[in-house]
Amino acid sequence: MDLSYRMRLLIVLISIGVLAGGGLVVKRLLIPDSFGVYGPYRADAIVEAALVPIRHGTNASCFKCHPYEANIHKNGRHHTISCEFCHGTYADHVKNGKKTGTLPVKKGKEITTLCLRCHNTEIKARKEKVIKTVAMPDHLKDQNVKITHNCNQCHHVHAPLKYIIRAKQITGLMEAGS
Repeated sequence: MDLSYRMRLLIVLISIGVLAGGGLVVKRLLIPDSFGVYGPYRADAIVEAALVPIRHGTNASCFKCHPYEANIHKNGRHHTISCEFCHGTYADHVKNGKKTGTLPVKKGKEITTLCLRCHNTEIKARKEKVIKTVAMPDHLKDQNVKITHNCNQCHHVHAPLKYIIRAKQITGLMEAGS
């Protein structure tokens, strides 16, 4: 081996060593001290997440101040749907237990638009099986209702079958206890 070949090999090895050492230094500078305390995670992320203000509440948080709606909602077909899904974020309405803002109330076509978030198609559980649901606009056609009708012209927004059941009871199409 001649001297120039050894020199080039030494330069390559030194370069690799410098790059590797530099990479380790940069890695050490960029990785936070709390990384790895709880496995391959940054432990400080838990503390930071706990400091983020809570934006969403449960239905129970809404029901405390809205008992009339709570009673209807709990007994309706939509009892599993969060109030926030339709009305907006709890934090935009209440802070530290006090009302700080008014959530928008949907009216007219806005109600239908809201209903169509879920009721614009049939929900398929499997390829061949449809979960029982109301799909627009077929529902309006099946009921011989104009396509321009809003959902709340026939349905209570918090308990969709409330008006329907009551109408059937009044007309004698359904007994009061069923």
